Amino acid sequence: MTSTNQRVTGRHVQPVERTDEGTESGTESERERDECPECGAAGITDEKRGETVCQECGVVLEEDVVDRGPEWRSFDARDKAQKSRVGSPTTEMLHDKGLSSVIDWQNKDANGQTLSARKREQMSRLRTWDERFRSQSAQDRNLKQALGEIDRMASALGIPKDARETASVIYRRALDEELIPGRSIEAMATGSLYAGARQAGVPRTLDELETVSRVDRKEFARAYRYIARELELAMEPTDPAQYVPRLVSDLNLSEETKQRAVELLEAGKREAVHSGKNPVGLAAAAIYAAGRLTNVEVTQHEVADAADVSAVTIRDRYTELLDADDRAA
Repeated sequence: MTSTNQRVTGRHVQPVERTDEGTESGTESERERDECPECGAAGITDEKRGETVCQECGVVLEEDVVDRGPEWRSFDARDKAQKSRVGSPTTEMLHDKGLSSVIDWQNKDANGQTLSARKREQMSRLRTWDERFRSQSAQDRNLKQALGEIDRMASALGIPKDARETASVIYRRALDEELIPGRSIEAMATGSLYAGARQAGVPRTLDELETVSRVDRKEFARAYRYIARELELAMEPTDPAQYVPRLVSDLNLSEETKQRAVELLEAGKREAVHSGKNPVGLAAAAIYAAGRLTNVEVTQHEVADAADVSAVTIRDRYTELLDADDRAA
Protein backbone atom coordinates (compact mmCIF):
# COMPACT_ATOMS: atom_id res chain seq x y z
CA MET A 1 0.00 0.00 0.00
CA THR A 2 1.42 3.38 -0.97
CA SER A 3 0.68 6.79 0.38
CA THR A 4 1.02 10.24 -1.15
CA ASN A 5 3.27 12.71 0.64
CA GLN A 6 0.68 15.41 0.21
CA ARG A 7 -2.44 14.65 2.21
CA VAL A 8 -5.68 14.95 0.30
CA THR A 9 -7.38 18.19 1.33
CA GLY A 10 -10.78 19.69 0.76
CA ARG A 11 -12.51 16.64 2.14
CA HIS A 12 -14.32 18.36 5.01
CA VAL A 13 -17.38 20.24 3.80
CA GLN A 14 -17.88 23.69 5.32
CA PRO A 15 -21.39 24.58 6.55
CA VAL A 16 -23.44 26.18 3.80
CA GLU A 17 -26.94 27.51 3.52
CA ARG A 18 -29.63 24.96 2.77
CA THR A 19 -30.28 25.80 -0.83
CA ASP A 20 -30.48 23.66 -3.91
CA GLU A 21 -26.93 24.66 -4.90
CA GLY A 22 -25.66 23.94 -1.38
CA THR A 23 -27.28 20.52 -1.41
CA GLU A 24 -25.73 19.69 -4.75
CA SER A 25 -22.28 20.86 -3.65
CA GLY A 26 -22.60 18.86 -0.41
CA THR A 27 -23.48 15.75 -2.39
CA GLU A 28 -20.53 16.29 -4.71
CA SER A 29 -18.18 16.75 -1.73
CA GLU A 30 -19.39 13.53 -0.14
CA ARG A 31 -18.87 11.75 -3.43
CA GLU A 32 -15.33 13.17 -3.72
CA ARG A 33 -14.55 12.04 -0.20
CA ASP A 34 -15.36 8.45 -1.14
CA GLU A 35 -13.52 8.57 -4.48
CA CYS A 36 -9.77 8.48 -5.10
CA PRO A 37 -8.42 11.75 -6.58
CA GLU A 38 -5.80 9.75 -8.52
CA CYS A 39 -7.80 7.02 -10.24
CA GLY A 40 -11.41 7.73 -9.25
CA ALA A 41 -11.95 4.35 -7.61
CA ALA A 42 -13.97 3.94 -4.44
CA GLY A 43 -12.24 4.05 -1.07
CA ILE A 44 -12.41 1.42 1.63
CA THR A 45 -11.92 1.83 5.39
CA ASP A 46 -9.25 -0.17 7.20
CA GLU A 47 -10.55 -0.27 10.78
CA LYS A 48 -7.35 -1.72 12.22
CA ARG A 49 -5.18 1.14 10.95
CA GLY A 50 -7.89 3.82 11.10
CA GLU A 51 -7.39 4.78 7.46
CA THR A 52 -9.52 5.10 4.34
CA VAL A 53 -7.55 3.94 1.30
CA CYS A 54 -8.23 3.53 -2.40
CA GLN A 55 -9.01 -0.06 -3.23
CA GLU A 56 -7.25 0.19 -6.59
CA CYS A 57 -4.03 2.20 -6.21
CA GLY A 58 -3.72 2.32 -2.41
CA VAL A 59 -3.71 6.11 -1.97
CA VAL A 60 -4.55 7.08 1.62
CA LEU A 61 -7.66 9.28 1.45
CA GLU A 62 -8.07 9.78 5.19
CA GLU A 63 -6.10 8.77 8.25
CA ASP A 64 -6.49 8.76 12.02
CA VAL A 65 -10.18 7.94 11.75
CA VAL A 66 -11.81 8.09 15.18
CA ASP A 67 -13.77 5.00 16.20
CA ARG A 68 -16.75 6.38 18.08
CA GLY A 69 -18.09 2.97 19.06
CA PRO A 70 -17.61 1.28 22.44
CA GLU A 71 -14.27 -0.23 23.35
CA TRP A 72 -16.00 -3.43 24.52
CA ARG A 73 -17.79 -6.21 22.68
CA SER A 74 -21.10 -7.85 23.51
CA PHE A 75 -22.70 -10.98 22.13
CA ASP A 76 -26.24 -10.75 23.51
CA ALA A 77 -28.67 -8.13 24.84
CA ARG A 78 -27.98 -8.93 28.47
CA ASP A 79 -24.23 -8.60 28.05
CA LYS A 80 -24.72 -5.30 26.22
CA ALA A 81 -26.96 -3.92 28.97
CA GLN A 82 -24.42 -4.80 31.66
CA LYS A 83 -21.46 -3.22 29.86
CA SER A 84 -23.21 -0.11 28.60
CA ARG A 85 -22.46 3.05 30.58
CA VAL A 86 -25.22 5.19 29.12
CA GLY A 87 -28.91 5.33 29.88
CA SER A 88 -31.93 4.58 27.74
CA PRO A 89 -32.74 6.86 24.78
CA THR A 90 -35.11 9.73 25.34
CA THR A 91 -38.78 9.00 24.82
CA GLU A 92 -41.90 11.13 24.53
CA MET A 93 -43.83 8.54 26.55
CA LEU A 94 -42.44 9.83 29.87
CA HIS A 95 -43.16 13.28 31.24
CA ASP A 96 -39.44 14.02 31.70
CA LYS A 97 -38.52 12.17 28.48
CA GLY A 98 -36.60 9.61 30.55
CA LEU A 99 -33.78 12.01 31.43
CA SER A 100 -34.13 11.80 35.21
CA SER A 101 -32.76 9.04 37.43
CA VAL A 102 -34.97 6.33 38.84
CA ILE A 103 -34.42 4.42 42.08
CA ASP A 104 -34.93 0.72 41.50
CA TRP A 105 -37.91 -0.83 43.28
CA GLN A 106 -35.94 -3.97 44.20
CA ASN A 107 -34.60 -3.79 47.74
CA LYS A 108 -31.17 -5.16 46.84
CA ASP A 109 -27.69 -3.69 46.84
CA ALA A 110 -25.12 -3.71 44.03
CA ASN A 111 -24.06 -7.27 44.93
CA GLY A 112 -27.63 -8.59 44.81
CA GLN A 113 -27.90 -8.91 48.59
CA THR A 114 -31.24 -8.09 50.26
CA LEU A 115 -31.23 -4.82 52.16
CA SER A 116 -31.79 -4.70 55.89
CA ALA A 117 -35.07 -3.44 57.33
CA ARG A 118 -33.52 -0.08 58.19
CA LYS A 119 -32.11 0.35 54.67
CA ARG A 120 -35.42 -0.67 53.08
CA GLU A 121 -37.22 2.01 55.06
CA GLN A 122 -34.61 4.56 54.03
CA MET A 123 -34.89 3.60 50.34
CA SER A 124 -38.68 3.85 50.55
CA ARG A 125 -38.39 7.45 51.76
CA LEU A 126 -35.87 8.21 49.02
CA ARG A 127 -38.19 6.83 46.35
CA THR A 128 -41.01 9.03 47.66
CA TRP A 129 -38.92 12.18 47.52
CA ASP A 130 -37.44 11.20 44.16
CA GLU A 131 -40.95 10.83 42.75
CA ARG A 132 -41.91 14.25 44.12
CA PHE A 133 -38.86 15.97 42.66
CA ARG A 134 -39.43 14.40 39.26
CA SER A 135 -42.83 16.09 38.90
CA GLN A 136 -42.77 19.38 40.76
CA SER A 137 -44.82 21.61 38.43
CA ALA A 138 -48.50 21.23 37.60
CA GLN A 139 -47.62 20.64 33.95
CA ASP A 140 -45.33 17.75 34.86
CA ARG A 141 -48.01 16.18 37.02
CA ASN A 142 -50.54 16.59 34.22
CA LEU A 143 -48.19 14.98 31.72
CA LYS A 144 -47.33 12.16 34.09
CA GLN A 145 -50.98 11.25 34.60
CA ALA A 146 -51.95 11.60 30.93
CA LEU A 147 -48.98 9.67 29.51
CA GLY A 148 -49.58 6.94 32.07
CA GLU A 149 -53.17 6.67 30.84
CA ILE A 150 -52.03 6.53 27.22
CA ASP A 151 -49.55 3.75 27.99
CA ARG A 152 -52.14 1.79 29.99
CA MET A 153 -54.78 1.93 27.25
CA ALA A 154 -52.26 1.24 24.49
CA SER A 155 -51.01 -1.84 26.33
CA ALA A 156 -54.56 -3.14 26.76
CA LEU A 157 -55.29 -2.66 23.03
CA GLY A 158 -51.94 -3.96 21.77
CA ILE A 159 -50.98 -0.65 20.13
CA PRO A 160 -47.29 -0.59 19.09
CA LYS A 161 -44.68 1.76 20.51
CA ASP A 162 -44.51 4.14 17.54
CA ALA A 163 -48.22 4.88 17.84
CA ARG A 164 -47.81 5.51 21.58
CA GLU A 165 -45.00 7.95 20.84
CA THR A 166 -47.21 9.75 18.31
CA ALA A 167 -50.08 9.94 20.80
CA SER A 168 -47.72 11.33 23.45
CA VAL A 169 -46.48 14.02 21.07
CA ILE A 170 -50.07 14.98 20.24
CA TYR A 171 -50.94 15.33 23.93
CA ARG A 172 -47.79 17.39 24.55
CA ARG A 173 -48.80 19.73 21.74
CA ALA A 174 -52.28 20.06 23.19
CA LEU A 175 -50.78 20.90 26.58
CA ASP A 176 -48.42 23.49 25.07
CA GLU A 177 -51.36 25.07 23.20
CA GLU A 178 -53.29 25.25 26.52
CA LEU A 179 -56.09 23.00 25.26
CA ILE A 180 -56.20 20.85 28.41
CA PRO A 181 -57.41 23.28 31.14
CA GLY A 182 -61.12 22.86 31.77
CA ARG A 183 -61.26 19.43 30.17
CA SER A 184 -60.85 15.89 31.44
CA ILE A 185 -57.28 14.60 31.32
CA GLU A 186 -58.54 11.05 30.67
CA ALA A 187 -60.74 12.22 27.77
CA MET A 188 -57.94 14.22 26.15
CA ALA A 189 -55.51 11.32 26.63
CA THR A 190 -57.96 8.91 24.99
CA GLY A 191 -58.55 11.32 22.11
CA SER A 192 -54.79 11.69 21.63
CA LEU A 193 -54.34 7.91 21.55
CA TYR A 194 -57.11 7.55 18.97
CA ALA A 195 -55.48 10.21 16.79
CA GLY A 196 -51.99 8.77 17.26
CA ALA A 197 -53.11 5.26 16.33
CA ARG A 198 -54.76 6.56 13.15
CA GLN A 199 -51.71 8.57 12.14
CA ALA A 200 -49.42 5.59 12.78
CA GLY A 201 -51.53 3.34 10.54
CA VAL A 202 -52.79 1.04 13.33
CA PRO A 203 -56.28 2.47 13.96
CA ARG A 204 -58.56 1.31 16.74
CA THR A 205 -62.30 1.83 16.77
CA LEU A 206 -64.15 4.03 19.24
CA ASP A 207 -65.85 0.91 20.59
CA GLU A 208 -62.46 -0.64 21.41
CA LEU A 209 -61.27 2.54 23.11
CA GLU A 210 -64.48 2.69 25.13
CA THR A 211 -63.68 -0.65 26.75
CA VAL A 212 -60.36 0.62 28.20
CA SER A 213 -61.03 4.33 28.71
CA ARG A 214 -62.08 5.76 32.08
CA VAL A 215 -64.58 8.13 30.41
CA ASP A 216 -67.57 7.42 28.19
CA ARG A 217 -67.41 7.37 24.41
CA LYS A 218 -69.22 10.66 23.88
CA GLU A 219 -66.73 12.58 26.00
CA PHE A 220 -63.49 11.30 24.45
CA ALA A 221 -64.95 11.48 20.93
CA ARG A 222 -65.67 15.17 21.56
CA ALA A 223 -62.11 15.58 22.90
CA TYR A 224 -60.67 13.94 19.78
CA ARG A 225 -62.59 16.27 17.46
CA TYR A 226 -61.43 19.25 19.50
CA ILE A 227 -57.77 18.15 19.34
CA ALA A 228 -57.91 17.45 15.61
CA ARG A 229 -59.50 20.84 14.92
CA GLU A 230 -57.28 22.99 17.14
CA LEU A 231 -53.99 21.28 16.24
CA GLU A 232 -54.99 20.99 12.56
CA LEU A 233 -54.14 17.31 12.40
CA ALA A 234 -54.19 15.89 8.89
CA MET A 235 -56.48 12.94 9.51
CA GLU A 236 -57.31 11.04 6.35
CA PRO A 237 -60.25 8.62 6.26
CA THR A 238 -59.30 5.27 7.73
CA ASP A 239 -58.38 2.65 5.16
CA PRO A 240 -60.41 -0.56 5.78
CA ALA A 241 -57.36 -2.62 4.77
CA GLN A 242 -55.56 -1.44 7.93
CA TYR A 243 -57.97 -3.51 10.04
CA VAL A 244 -57.45 -6.70 8.04
CA PRO A 245 -54.14 -7.96 9.58
CA ARG A 246 -55.40 -7.69 13.14
CA LEU A 247 -58.74 -9.37 12.39
CA VAL A 248 -57.05 -12.14 10.42
CA SER A 249 -54.69 -12.73 13.34
CA ASP A 250 -57.57 -12.84 15.84
CA LEU A 251 -59.42 -15.37 13.67
CA ASN A 252 -56.24 -17.40 13.01
CA LEU A 253 -56.73 -17.36 9.24
CA SER A 254 -54.17 -18.00 6.51
CA GLU A 255 -52.03 -15.50 4.62
CA GLU A 256 -53.90 -16.40 1.42
CA THR A 257 -57.18 -15.31 2.98
CA LYS A 258 -55.58 -12.07 4.15
CA GLN A 259 -54.25 -11.23 0.69
CA ARG A 260 -57.59 -12.04 -0.92
CA ALA A 261 -59.40 -9.77 1.54
CA VAL A 262 -57.05 -6.90 0.72
CA GLU A 263 -57.65 -7.46 -2.99
CA LEU A 264 -61.42 -7.31 -2.44
CA LEU A 265 -61.08 -4.05 -0.56
CA GLU A 266 -58.89 -2.57 -3.31
CA ALA A 267 -61.52 -3.52 -5.88
CA GLY A 268 -64.20 -1.99 -3.65
CA LYS A 269 -62.26 1.28 -3.43
CA ARG A 270 -61.92 1.44 -7.20
CA GLU A 271 -65.69 1.04 -7.47
CA ALA A 272 -66.25 3.56 -4.61
CA VAL A 273 -68.04 0.98 -2.48
CA HIS A 274 -66.23 2.19 0.66
CA SER A 275 -67.66 5.72 0.48
CA GLY A 276 -69.73 6.45 3.57
CA LYS A 277 -69.31 2.93 4.98
CA ASN A 278 -67.91 1.81 8.31
CA PRO A 279 -64.29 0.73 7.57
CA VAL A 280 -64.39 -2.00 10.21
CA GLY A 281 -67.56 -3.45 8.70
CA LEU A 282 -65.98 -3.43 5.25
CA ALA A 283 -62.85 -5.17 6.55
CA ALA A 284 -64.94 -7.83 8.29
CA ALA A 285 -67.03 -8.39 5.15
CA ALA A 286 -63.89 -8.67 3.02
CA ILE A 287 -62.45 -11.29 5.37
CA TYR A 288 -65.66 -13.33 5.31
CA ALA A 289 -65.85 -13.12 1.50
CA ALA A 290 -62.17 -14.02 1.18
CA GLY A 291 -62.73 -17.01 3.45
CA ARG A 292 -65.43 -18.32 1.16
CA LEU A 293 -63.30 -17.74 -1.93
CA THR A 294 -60.30 -19.54 -0.41
CA ASN A 295 -62.38 -22.43 1.03
CA VAL A 296 -61.77 -21.44 4.65
CA GLU A 297 -64.47 -22.31 7.14
CA VAL A 298 -65.31 -19.10 8.98
CA THR A 299 -68.82 -18.02 9.91
CA GLN A 300 -70.35 -14.58 9.82
CA HIS A 301 -70.84 -14.61 13.58
CA GLU A 302 -67.16 -15.43 14.21
CA VAL A 303 -66.03 -12.53 12.03
CA ALA A 304 -68.68 -10.24 13.53
CA ASP A 305 -67.52 -11.03 17.08
CA ALA A 306 -63.88 -10.38 16.19
CA ALA A 307 -64.69 -7.06 14.48
CA ASP A 308 -67.42 -6.06 16.95
CA VAL A 309 -69.98 -5.47 14.20
CA SER A 310 -73.32 -7.11 13.43
CA ALA A 311 -73.73 -10.09 11.13
CA VAL A 312 -76.25 -8.06 9.11
CA THR A 313 -73.52 -5.55 8.28
CA ILE A 314 -71.28 -8.33 7.02
CA ARG A 315 -74.05 -9.79 4.84
CA ASP A 316 -74.77 -6.41 3.27
CA ARG A 317 -71.17 -5.42 2.68
CA TYR A 318 -69.73 -8.69 1.45
CA THR A 319 -72.18 -8.90 -1.47
CA GLU A 320 -71.24 -5.35 -2.44
CA LEU A 321 -67.55 -6.25 -2.37
CA LEU A 322 -68.07 -9.38 -4.48
CA ASP A 323 -70.07 -7.40 -7.05
CA ALA A 324 -67.34 -4.74 -7.16
CA ASP A 325 -64.71 -7.44 -7.62
CA ASP A 326 -66.66 -8.93 -10.51
CA ARG A 327 -66.99 -5.52 -12.17
CA ALA A 328 -63.30 -4.79 -11.69
CA ALA A 329 -62.36 -8.11 -13.23
